[in-house]
Amino acid sequence: MTTGGVEERQVFAQPQIVYEWLRDMPPVTVTKGLAVVARDEEIREVLRRPEDFSSGVEAITIGQVRPLIPLQIDPPQHKTYRKLLDPIFAPKRVAQYEDRARALVRELIAEVVDAGGCNFHRAVAEPLPSTVFLEMLGLPVSRASEFIALKDGIIRPPAAEFHARKAHVDAVGEQIRAVLQEVLDQRIAQPEDDFISMFLEAEVDGHRLTHDDIIDICYLFFLAGLDTVTASLDCFVAYLAQHPEQRRRLVEDPTVIPRAIEEMLRWETPVASVVRITTGDTELGGCPIRKGTAVSLLIGSANTDARTWPAFDSVDFDREVNKHIAFGGGPHRCLGSHLARLELRVAIEEWHAAVPEYTLRDGIELRYSPDIRQVENLELVW
Repeated sequence: MTTGGVEERQVFAQPQIVYEWLRDMPPVTVTKGLAVVARDEEIREVLRRPEDFSSGVEAITIGQVRPLIPLQIDPPQHKTYRKLLDPIFAPKRVAQYEDRARALVRELIAEVVDAGGCNFHRAVAEPLPSTVFLEMLGLPVSRASEFIALKDGIIRPPAAEFHARKAHVDAVGEQIRAVLQEVLDQRIAQPEDDFISMFLEAEVDGHRLTHDDIIDICYLFFLAGLDTVTASLDCFVAYLAQHPEQRRRLVEDPTVIPRAIEEMLRWETPVASVVRITTGDTELGGCPIRKGTAVSLLIGSANTDARTWPAFDSVDFDREVNKHIAFGGGPHRCLGSHLARLELRVAIEEWHAAVPEYTLRDGIELRYSPDIRQVENLELVW
């Protein structure tokens, strides 16, 4: 398969090539009922207009049976849930997890540092955020491999044909809800110091969360907490392994790391796109869009749009202004962005302190998954 003369595997590895091609097309391109938006200005506008471009349950099906909270709840109700959830992911609150994350990543690195090589995805990128988030949520870390497989069954289902894919995702969704219900029942009987126990006591607009509300929140957390930081670490370390001059900057001056993370979020944008659905007939960039149209927003394209970004195709760790939208934008901006930044910073700091020189194993052609860009065969040597 090719896209604009570019092979599919190259599209996943270097989507910036295709993004540039798409931005030269009209602001909205409708193909088979799907409207694709690739320019930064129009994408940011859509994210600011939830009344016209809904994030509701019709926008995307990921095995849920009710709207996932807060992702698939639009304003004004969305705001009431964010009042509950934003404080638990505020910078000062997530800072308390830094010591645990740092100790964990050191343990993971210690297991491989003397081996002279590893699969970074399996050794660090997957277990670090998964362990941290399972502990926060209240799910047993001993079942991490099982939970990661369930998450992948939703985000990366094996079936390609639509009906087979949906059937698989729906079946896995039932399994995830069963796991969450099992743990919820345990916490009802015996609360612990975790999110699920906290949600049992939480109120929204003076009303306790229902058990269904808690499942809907935790289902979203389950998918996001077990995937996006892993995918980001994969993309970042894959980039650094192939750009030794950039990697050496981080080793020589770790104070550059926070800026480097922001720039790699912009350039790699692991969550490459999000979907909205129109609530009525509308227009965008002078292009009409009919009611009920799914609108794919290419976040990665927005983050590399020459109309917005000076030297858009240069990865500059000293970029002074970096208002990327790798975490989305508008009212539905990513709830866990501060936690993600903390985990990414700690992992990059500790990895480069322990393994300052590394490269890809000879003969490896990295395989990037689409949509959420993960690199399972990230084989490194040092």
